[in-house]
Amino acid sequence: MSRPDTILIDGRAYRWRDIVELRRQQLEAWKAARPEQPALFALKTDSRPATDSTAAGRYREPSLLDGLGQG
Repeated sequence: MSRPDTILIDGRAYRWRDIVELRRQQLEAWKAARPEQPALFALKTDSRPATDSTAAGRYREPSLLDGLGQG
């Protein structure tokens, strides 16, 4: 089955390529209108192991030093 050249919307026939091009233009205009929001402070990379970077990971695999603070 081949792709249709036209699509029916509300009883009117539209060329599929025209709809795709209009959508592409719409997305480009939306991206251009969206302002960039700069960071409020310098972002640093997280150098912790992958399991320590999330709360779930820290809960699943506690580190050796976590038990020292409890007493």
